[in-house]
Amino acid sequence: MDSVSERVYQIVAGIPKGKVMSYGQIGVIVGIGPRQVGRILHLNPYPSSPFVRGRGAGVPCHRVVRSDGSLATGFAFGGPKKQRELLEKEGVKFKNGKVARFCQIGPIR
Repeated sequence: MDSVSERVYQIVAGIPKGKVMSYGQIGVIVGIGPRQVGRILHLNPYPSSPFVRGRGAGVPCHRVVRSDGSLATGFAFGGPKKQRELLEKEGVKFKNGKVARFCQIGPIR
């Protein structure tokens, strides 16, 4: 695994329950584009969702959304319905089908 992927996984692992970040926010911190962030998360070898092989710890890629607050249709671990379900269980609020608020995390070095 390359250091860029590791950096993305490290940032996403630090998103607290009940918070989300956008692919773009993560990309700015790492220095890559949002689509590259999405590709890296799609290959996440450390999924944290409990419905994936019973895991409860790892990289919670369900906490990453599009810049407008919408959910990506390509969410790899159960689709956008499952992603929304997981986020709502963590207390994330939706308005008009989109996440209402984003987590702001400064550059992590």
